[in-house]
Amino acid sequence: MELIFLGTGAGMPSKQRNTSSLIVNLSAEQCGYWMFDCGEATQHQLLRTSIKPRKINKIFITHLHGDHIFGLPGFLGSRSFLGGEEELIIYGPVGIKEWIMTSLRITKTHLTYPLKIEEIEKGILFEDNQFKVTALELEHVIECFGFRIEQKPLPGKLLVEKAVEFGVPKGPLLKKLKDGADVELADGRIVFSKDVTGDEQKGFTIAVLGDTNYCSSAVQLADEADILIHEATFDNETGDLAKEYGHSTIGDAARVAKEANVKALIANHISARFMPTHIAKLQEQGSAVFPNTYIAEDFSHFEWKSEQLITK
Repeated sequence: MELIFLGTGAGMPSKQRNTSSLIVNLSAEQCGYWMFDCGEATQHQLLRTSIKPRKINKIFITHLHGDHIFGLPGFLGSRSFLGGEEELIIYGPVGIKEWIMTSLRITKTHLTYPLKIEEIEKGILFEDNQFKVTALELEHVIECFGFRIEQKPLPGKLLVEKAVEFGVPKGPLLKKLKDGADVELADGRIVFSKDVTGDEQKGFTIAVLGDTNYCSSAVQLADEADILIHEATFDNETGDLAKEYGHSTIGDAARVAKEANVKALIANHISARFMPTHIAKLQEQGSAVFPNTYIAEDFSHFEWKSEQLITK
């Protein structure tokens, strides 16, 4: 699993940061690419990566402020121009469907792929045999959600030598055992997957939060997560502004990470008031509360591998 930040700014684009958008690359898990928020010029940011718009199959919108959605109409149209044919599902707050469909209708934008829009409430958004995604409402000036993405346990490692001892020949039967299926040998004996595989491997959990004050829902979504992605619009000295505008300081984000006992915090949605020379201070303030803190930049690239967060 990889994380690619396309926009890490707050409110409006700046020379250093574009507006909000994140890609969760689940291609290794054969689940495609999921986008979280789609601020203005997100498709321009995509041009500087190797990600193809047609490969993005789910979009999660935290809330309806412009810096989180103004890139959607252009992205949806370009996905058609670039050969998109597979279904795209958008999850977002009430009002997202009306806004998207009105934009497409007035501009007469034709889509070459099925578009499904689901307006969400708190609870489980969807669940399949690999992932469960849960949403809870955060504390912002308008309805705003955070998302918890949980990968289900993975099959244990195949113990090849043990399988061979049971008489399993090399080939497709080994793959079936690895995938958790029992197999029948030529002599009629049944070899059970559980007898030739190790223990289940823990899946990863990510919490992706929209704009928010410090709140209990944030801690709940992030509980024991491997990675927490949390806004940090302000530094600790501007905490009063954070509360007034429904945002968090870097200290608030670190507090959530600490209370939720996550493994790593990635802070984003950084105010344009903070120049590159200020980032070290933000890092210092976050790390003082939660040591494993990262500050995302546009095009920051992280990989979750062997239960560790690796910067690329």
